[in-house]
Amino acid sequence: MHARAFVALLSIGLLTGCDRQTKVEAPARATDEAPSPTQRSLIAVPINGNTAALKQALERTVPRTLWTINQRERACVKPQRVKVFGKKVKVTPPIACTIIGQVTRGPLRLHGEGNEFVVDMPLHASISARDVGGVLKGETATGVAMAHARVRIELTPDWRTQGKARITYGWTKAPGIDFLGRRITFTDQADTKLKPVVAGVEREVNREIAKIDIRKQAGDVWRQSFTSLELNHENPPVWMRVTPQRILYGGYRIDGQRMKLNLGLEAITETFVSGRPADPTPTPLPRLVREAPKPHLDVRVPVIADYAQLQPVVDRALAIRSARPFVLPKLGSMMVKFGKSTIYGAEGGRIAVGVDVDAKLEIRSGEPTRGRIWMTAIPVNKPGSAEVHFTDLVINGDTDGVGGDLLILLGRSEGFAPLIAEALTQNFTRDLGELQGKIKRAVNKRREGIFVIRTRIDGFETGEIKAYGNGLYLPVRMVGGASVDYHPR
Repeated sequence: MHARAFVALLSIGLLTGCDRQTKVEAPARATDEAPSPTQRSLIAVPINGNTAALKQALERTVPRTLWTINQRERACVKPQRVKVFGKKVKVTPPIACTIIGQVTRGPLRLHGEGNEFVVDMPLHASISARDVGGVLKGETATGVAMAHARVRIELTPDWRTQGKARITYGWTKAPGIDFLGRRITFTDQADTKLKPVVAGVEREVNREIAKIDIRKQAGDVWRQSFTSLELNHENPPVWMRVTPQRILYGGYRIDGQRMKLNLGLEAITETFVSGRPADPTPTPLPRLVREAPKPHLDVRVPVIADYAQLQPVVDRALAIRSARPFVLPKLGSMMVKFGKSTIYGAEGGRIAVGVDVDAKLEIRSGEPTRGRIWMTAIPVNKPGSAEVHFTDLVINGDTDGVGGDLLILLGRSEGFAPLIAEALTQNFTRDLGELQGKIKRAVNKRREGIFVIRTRIDGFETGEIKAYGNGLYLPVRMVGGASVDYHPR
């Protein structure tokens, strides 16, 4: 039946003749309650590690003198020959020499590139040649290079960290000596000599990364995430209970001197329109799941209109309308007084309404016609809309009497039903809009102990309305993103 008919019947009293009333049984009350919605969300929980100590440790670990050079060359200068009678004759013997020197490093520079730590290591080589025959007079040369130790960190499923380093380098100027047309250089031993440097870098990286103790931080985040967060303080109070299920790991990135782990907390989120629910019992920190987290907040926020809140809206609309007479076709004007309405949830997802009515036609003398009628209807709304209408109207009682027919005509008269329908609809839409605004302001940014919680609400989606024993229930889906930053005091 049309919503107009439903609201119009709010004003109908179940009447018989002018001197007889018939008692009508009230519809059975529903005892069920609106459910606490449950959904899965993935909350970003980035954990940061400061790498400033790593640079200091590497400075201590990597020696200033990386290696020394002491290399004997049998022929630094080849024998000189001249042609005598068409044949080459050796004039001078080959000159042997010893190449000595060292390769040192400059100050280390630590920075990040994507998911790698990069340790820039300036190299400086200084060599000289000494010979036995006294031909080479202390010839020296220098060379420079830039070595890069690239370190990649691995996080194992049991939360252990380990690093892997590799060295890349290139000589900007290879150290060498020009003598009698020959270039003597020393670069072929660099790979061999740098291997222990790489090993030292790996050892120190693993030692320092272990000090960050990611497992402890993750354990703190995991344990304290078994909690309840306030979405709205009052009118009505709304709480979201978070029960973590697992932690996803999507790698890390280097930002300045910080290593930022990309972690996601997959949790069941439940919403309550009540006081703060009991926090769930924490479980042990689970093994790490290597899966790129895609943080999203997906919460069902129940908007419940208590029937007690709807009653004044109905009563106020009826009182305003009763100030003017109703004009019924063929019957004339009728003055109507309405008593307090009674509204509650009935069985079968229906809403029950009862109204006492005093009605008197101006053409009729004597006492007003009095009575009460009970009716039930199913609340409905269009997808995504908070505008509520009522269908499948059922009247519980006998309305065959003259008075009953009279008030049915009154309820169906023009201008009466739309007034009440609009009052109920606007009430619900306004409540929803106010609640959404409150939630957005409440969850924007807040500190809870050692955590800073940031929430972004991208949109609200309205579900299907239903009547329960404790109120009209309109599920609203809240979608967006959330992160929990770990900031120990």
